[in-house]
Amino acid sequence: MGVAVRVLTVDDQELVRTALRAMLRRTEVDVVGEAADGERAVDAAFALRPDVILMDVRMPGMTGVEATRRILDGWPHPGPRPRVLMLTTFDLDEYVHAALRAGASGFLLKNTTPQALVEAIGVVAAGEAMLAPTVTRRLIRAFSDLPPPLLPDAARPAPGPGTEGPLGALTAREREVARLVAQGLSNARIGAALGLAQPAVKSTVNRILTRLGLENRVQIAVLVLTAEPEGETDAEGTAGTEGVAQAEGTAGA
Repeated sequence: MGVAVRVLTVDDQELVRTALRAMLRRTEVDVVGEAADGERAVDAAFALRPDVILMDVRMPGMTGVEATRRILDGWPHPGPRPRVLMLTTFDLDEYVHAALRAGASGFLLKNTTPQALVEAIGVVAAGEAMLAPTVTRRLIRAFSDLPPPLLPDAARPAPGPGTEGPLGALTAREREVARLVAQGLSNARIGAALGLAQPAVKSTVNRILTRLGLENRVQIAVLVLTAEPEGETDAEGTAGTEGVAQAEGTAGA
């Protein structure tokens, strides 16, 4: 990620916050503060001005969704607002939708691997959006209820010559990249999979967004998984099993 990303962690469980701090200390991420509930999260965000906030969804009192809304809507400083990455054990559609409507940039489950979490922090810090593949699939199942801005009509272009479906406007390489985005891979991992430099991957993702009239990676994933629900985009195995929940046992190491 280059320059250290300044992160605020928010979770009502001290053990989780300790595990996150211990895990992220070994990376380029700089944990600048912690908060145990939504109200303290708002105050800490305004005071510390982090780049990314790791926000729990369900907490006593003010929820993470409401805290996200207050932080982003009431940001008192000039310049960019922090990016919010929701981190939770729950993947219920209502929370995904509410978090996205509140302005969250990503939504990951707590069984996400440490490597995937660090990559997600880098992705959202760079201004992109990130959803866990399993969460994205649940989002697809509730597709008819999505708010219009999440997948605009422009995301359904006319198919290209000889190619059916909404991905017909993309080249073969762009479709490859789009499918890997839908699997939840970062630019670095896409580059490794396809033998491409990260700048080339980033350029390809930007072309996909332009061609399909989309705004972020989440919309790419939604479109790909809608167009190819049973195809090469199956990513159920990418979430990993040694995530934050498992890392709690090694926090003191």
